[in-house]
Order: sequence, then structure tokens, then C-alpha cells
Amino acid sequence: MQQGMRMVSSVAELITERIDAMPAGERRAAQTLIASYPLIGLKTVAEFSQQAGVSSPTILRFVARLGFQNYPEFQSALQDELAAQLQSPASRTTTTPSLLPASTAPILEAVLENIRETFRHISDRQLADIVAQLAGPKGHVYLVGGRFTDPLARYMAAHLNLIRPDVTHLVGQESLWRDKLIDMGKRDTLLIFDIRRYQDSLIRFAEKAHARGATIILFTDQWLSPIARFARHVIAGRTAVPSAWDSSSALFVAAETVIGALTSKLETEAARRIRAIEDLR
Repeated sequence: MQQGMRMVSSVAELITERIDAMPAGERRAAQTLIASYPLIGLKTVAEFSQQAGVSSPTILRFVARLGFQNYPEFQSALQDELAAQLQSPASRTTTTPSLLPASTAPILEAVLENIRETFRHISDRQLADIVAQLAGPKGHVYLVGGRFTDPLARYMAAHLNLIRPDVTHLVGQESLWRDKLIDMGKRDTLLIFDIRRYQDSLIRFAEKAHARGATIILFTDQWLSPIARFARHVIAGRTAVPSAWDSSSALFVAAETVIGALTSKLETEAARRIRAIEDLR
């Protein structure tokens, strides 16, 4: 999937770009793939079509709409993505030493390209839907992240607390998160940050929150955390850079974009709340 410093679009990104133009059957195929990404796409056409509830020719038309010449080429792309999902920092250090930069320039260029590509796949409608969900006055917003992404959740929660009530950053051990499940319901939103290698505790927590009716917004990478199967909204950011470590810069900018848009939507209420908070200091 990697070509120099550029990454070709993942299958999930291709779906995001083209799903609005898909007829109903192909859209069902796309939704089925995202719900079990990427594993259902590695099965036979017959198995994929059966699970999606569409015909085998519909699956092949869906694959062609994504730009693949045939089903094996589509599966090869998914296999490459699955291998990328499973890479650890140690494996990236030992298998790609040529990617380690001698200066900051390659990292900078990769990060800037990640941001550009991330926003190329975020539509105005998607952003508006996420902002509308977070602006709901009756529900509670919970935020949580993984080992390396929780600082993003904490940063976003600090801003949301200033512009709207009922915002909670879930911290500490998984058992402490689970205690909050009792308070989660259909009016509530759970915003999760999770990038490769995806954190099992977050996946378990998302599944239970989904079962309780909470709406999940996921910030993940271009290979999609398994949490995507429970999420109503997914922001897939580019994270790969020429380093042993992934970069969360694109997700950070995406989070700031949501914060800015939400502040604008809640303009009157947010300004009143911020003034009240300042008066209390």
C-alpha cells in the first residue's frame, strides 16, 4: 500500500468517497464490509454476497466501482491493509530501516500529507452530522482513548467542557469505564480514539456502550479499528509516517476542526457558558 511517502487510498476511504453514488445493493455491500472490516472482504464472493444479502454480481459491481479490475485485486488490497493493521513499532523498526529519517523533513512532509489526505475524505455532511450529534442538549458526551490516543480524548474533552455541559473524559482502568455504562443510554454519545494496534479494552467497551444504545463516534486510522462496526460516525485519519511510530497529528487536527465547528454551532450557548466560567474564576 505504500508508495514512497504516499499511501494509496484504503478500501475504506474509497468507500467513503463513492458510497453516495452507489445503488442500494452496492451500498449494502459497502456497509457489510465496513461492519466486519476487512475480514468479510477476504471471503469468497459467494460468502460476501450471502452475508450482505445481495447477489454475487452486485458484489463484483461494488468492487469495480471502487476501482479494482477484479475480485482478487480487491482482496490483495485488503490483505495489504490487514498486514499494516498488525504492524507493531518493533516490526516497523526492523523491517523498514530505510524509512527512518536522517532529518525532520521526511516526517514533516508525511504529516502534512496525512492531514491533506485525511481531510480529502471528510465530507461537509459528515462533519455536520458529527457536530449535530455533539450539540444535542439532552445527552451526555463521554470521551475515551487508548494508550497513545487518550491525550486526544483529554484535549477534546477539555474544550467540550467549556462550550457544553455534561462532558466526561473516562480515565484510569477499564473497570472504571465499565462503571459508567450504567449511566449510558440512547441520548448519550461516546467518542472514542483508537488506532492500530487496536486496543481490546476499547473494543469491548464500545460494544457494551453500543448495546446500551449510545451513539458512537470513532476517530481511527485509515485501516479502521474494529470499533467501526459499532460506530455511527467514523473519522479515518492518516497515521503512517517514516518512523517506527504512527502519527496522530491528522486526528488532532480533525478533533480541533470538530471543536471549532461545534463552538460555532453553539455560538450563543457556548459564549454564555464561557463567560460564566470566567466569572467563576
